[in-house]
Formats: sequence, C-alpha cells, structure tokens
Amino acid sequence: MNQPEEKNGISKGNPNQKQDKRKHHDRGFDQKRDMKHHPKQHDGKPNMKPEAKDMRQEVKKEVKQEQKPVQKPEHKKPNHNERKPEGRVYKYIAFVSFKDSKKIYTFGTDVDEYRVGDDVVVETIRGLELGKIVKETETFLSNGMEIKPITRKATERDLKQAQENVEKAAKAMEICAECIRKLGLDMNLIEAEYTLDCSKIIFVYVADERVDFRELLKELASIFKCRIELRQIGPRNKSKIIGGLGTCGMETCCSRFMNDFDVVSINMAKNQLLALNIQKLSGQCGKLMCCLKFEDSQYKRLREGLPKMNSQIEYKGSRYRITSMNVLLQQVKIENKEDVQFLSFKELWPDIDFSDR
Repeated sequence: MNQPEEKNGISKGNPNQKQDKRKHHDRGFDQKRDMKHHPKQHDGKPNMKPEAKDMRQEVKKEVKQEQKPVQKPEHKKPNHNERKPEGRVYKYIAFVSFKDSKKIYTFGTDVDEYRVGDDVVVETIRGLELGKIVKETETFLSNGMEIKPITRKATERDLKQAQENVEKAAKAMEICAECIRKLGLDMNLIEAEYTLDCSKIIFVYVADERVDFRELLKELASIFKCRIELRQIGPRNKSKIIGGLGTCGMETCCSRFMNDFDVVSINMAKNQLLALNIQKLSGQCGKLMCCLKFEDSQYKRLREGLPKMNSQIEYKGSRYRITSMNVLLQQVKIENKEDVQFLSFKELWPDIDFSDR
C-alpha cells in the first residue's frame, strides 16, 4: 500500500491532525475578537486583579521618580538695577543733635514748626531720646534710605523727666561700679545714660581686653528691671567724653568739634620734620595727636619739589648736606666739614616758584 506523504512531521492524509489545527486556529481567532471588544481587559498578558494592577503602576511611578536626576537649586544672580522699597516719605527733614555732641543727625517730619534751639523727642535705635534742633528744616528729598521720625516737640514733662534721668543715671553708675568691684572685672566705667522713657540704660566703659560681663548683666537686670546695654569704647572716645586741655593750651579737638576719628600715622610727623618723640607727639588719650592729620596735607604741599633731609646738594661749587629745614619760614640749613650756612629757599632753589606757598 502506498503510504501518505509527510511534510514537516505532519501527515497530509491524517484527518485528526487537520481537525486539531482548525481548533487551534479558532481559539486564536476568539482571543483576538475578545481583545477588540475588551481592549482594557486583554493586553496580551495574564489577567490581573485591579488592585494588583494599581499597585504595580504605583511601583513603576516610584521607580521613575527615583531615576530622575536631582536638580540643583538655581541661585539667582543679584539684580543691582532692581529698585529697593523706599522708606517713609516726609514733607520736611530736621537736623538734631544730642546732649553735648556736635554730630548732627537727620529726622523726618510732616510739620514745619520746629526752629533752631527747640527741644524735640525723637525715635532712635536706642529708644526715645531728647534732642535739640540745630538747623532750620529743609524740604525732604528721598534718597531711598529710611530715617526715623520726630515724635513730638518736648513738653515740660519731657524736660523734667530728662533731668530726673540724669540724677538716676548718676546713682546707677555708682551701683554698677560697686557690682564691677564685687565681681572683680577689669573694666573702667565712664558714664551711664537712661533713655527718655527709662526703658533702657546704657553703661559705657573702657577695657584693655574683651570682658565677660554676663554675670554683671544678670545682676544689673535684676536691680534696675529694664533693658541693659554695656558698650565698650576706645581711649579716643574716652578722651572725647571726659574732655581736657591739649599741649597747645586749648580744649582737646575731639571734645571741641570732632565727630569721627581719622587714622594718624608716624609718617605724618616725619612729613612735618618733627622729632620722633612719642611722648611729645601723643595726646591725652595716649595716641598720636589728631592735629598731625589736620596739618599733613598742608606740609605735603609746602614740601612739594624739595629734596629730602640729609640729601646732598651743590651750592656755589661746593657739596653740602641738608641738615635742617623749616618749610613755614622757608629756611634751610646746609653744612659740610668746612662750612655751615643758613639760606632761604629762594637763594638755594631759584628755579622753584614759592609765591603760592
């Protein structure tokens, strides 16, 4: 008998195998049809419960968030052209000084009723204080800076309170000095001052080194029942507060008219051709005298174009050395081994114009 031919392991003449292949095809067709009508339920993967599917999606989201690169916070560049909010605008500006200080402070006001010499109550960073008008009020021109206002014109009650505060401050200074002695602190108390409303008391002291005054602050707060400020100052400020007479016989410059202190160096004494004797060049505060700074620019102008001290020059065919010079009198002393001469600037340097000196 002729056997049926086989191709790919399947017999052409076997009807059972054809029937199985048809069933398999029908099953695949039914699955595709179900996917068309219910695409959400059939995604080519095994069916899952809704809760398990939601949890799986949440896990995927968390993994994606973890995989995102961490973004560095952006630092905005400062915009210098950006306008800052302006402070309060007033109609007028008043000029006030405090106590015996010569420094002038500005305050804002909306009324033009203050005259020179009037006592006013102003708001400062320390609190309410009593000041005096030292200049006529002017129209306020805003420059973007915030200034404090004048609270009111001082009344009789304010003036009386200020006088009582002076007496209370004297007693407070004695109490503070006693506490300093008891605690053994190395500090020299200079003055004490109350604000007008007695909400704060300021103690000013001098010390060579930094002082740990925490225990002192606790003790003073328990006694005075108000805010306490301990302010350390330098020897120059101490001399300004105490006052005195200088070597010239006049009141010290710092207590008479100075508001701020400039740097004074020993080179300023050299420019003025002074002997470098520190004791004679020092003032009441123990520092170099402030008048050296006042006269430095003038001496620099007078010495412009002149040779330095001890320099060699030629005069009438001979070599001399400059041993002394007085720029105010315009005289110079020159000498060598054989001769000593005192000459004027014009005689020694005829090419230089000294008419404007």
